[in-house]
Amino acid sequence: MPGQFLLKLALAIASLVSVMNISIAAEERPTIRFATLNAAMGLAEEGELARRLATGRDRGLQNLSEILQRVRPDVVLLNEIDYQENVNVAALLQQHYLSRSQSGLEPIDYPYHYSAPVNTGVDSGLDLDGNGRLGEPGDAWGFGRFPGQYGMLILSRYPLATDEARGFRLFRWCDMPGALQPVNPDGSPFYRPDTWSRIRLSSKSHWDIPVTIGSDTIHLLASHPTPPVFDGPEDRNGRRNHDEIRLWADYVRPNAGDYLVDDSGRAGGLAAEASFVIAGDQNADPFDGDSTGQAILQLLEHERIQTDCVPRSTGGAEASQNQAGSNRTHRGDPAADTSDMNDETVGNLRIDYVLPSSDLEVVDCGVFWPARGEPGDVAVGFSDHRLVWVDLRVPAHPE
Repeated sequence: MPGQFLLKLALAIASLVSVMNISIAAEERPTIRFATLNAAMGLAEEGELARRLATGRDRGLQNLSEILQRVRPDVVLLNEIDYQENVNVAALLQQHYLSRSQSGLEPIDYPYHYSAPVNTGVDSGLDLDGNGRLGEPGDAWGFGRFPGQYGMLILSRYPLATDEARGFRLFRWCDMPGALQPVNPDGSPFYRPDTWSRIRLSSKSHWDIPVTIGSDTIHLLASHPTPPVFDGPEDRNGRRNHDEIRLWADYVRPNAGDYLVDDSGRAGGLAAEASFVIAGDQNADPFDGDSTGQAILQLLEHERIQTDCVPRSTGGAEASQNQAGSNRTHRGDPAADTSDMNDETVGNLRIDYVLPSSDLEVVDCGVFWPARGEPGDVAVGFSDHRLVWVDLRVPAHPE
């Protein structure tokens, strides 16, 4: 009897120690905040962003910096921030805005960054919009008035393995098996064969940037698909949006992305064991809006992506109620909205996402959209989008 008691006691102590060790291990693993924000800094004139960055007094950039200082993401993707060759946008933003207190807040430092050319504004030499004229914004590989407009920028407090980065800016749409090729109402192809064979899928770019967190790596999969509107019955933008989203769905599904070839010539998708976060303005709502074929469900219902934590805010629900209009007919939860369209025909939508792989532990998530009177409620108005964030812990690896 004493022996059995001692055995049970020993097992109980061992179990308690194991639980304590797991708890301690979880506490020791850092919580990493990933975020995305459409900064609406795709400006009308080439070089305008650099000039605004240099002044340190641009109100929109001050508001952007205030939001980052309030939310304090560790890794953030900024959409619609112009790319200009030979201009270090990240350094200027850091020096003149992020390193300065905004609204009395603590400055924030991002020692690592990544940016690269995008398709927007790069003329294709083709009549991509079908209006019979060449050289217009709609004839660029991605809609834009000059190269780099509506670009992307990653800021990080953790090292970025940029030498291992992959980009799919040059990947041709026709090389995607089963691509949703635009068609005219009579069923004929919208694009001539010689045009279709050259069109790039990504309207900006698709980046796979490894983020190094201690001995772990999380791949940040960054993109900004085209809006599924501003076209005709051929639905060329809606179909492109769908397939731009599909690229990531295939990339993270084992063997589904074997057809993908990045800009350096490397083929294949992401390794099955790799951790990742898909981030960006996807321009697709799961319930409302004009996306083709419920495009975002390719990610929200993906077996490798966890979506249990739906980011929400108090301001989104308040704005939907106050603005009314189309918001009254929406089926989605207004607290999950991430865009403030304030438009009678569109309404507010959930179109910005931070979606982690299923092996990562989600601690919390949210949309930074304060209700009126809450801190930061004025700053968010600089953009028609709101910052989305997710707090993660990297996987616990057994000793």
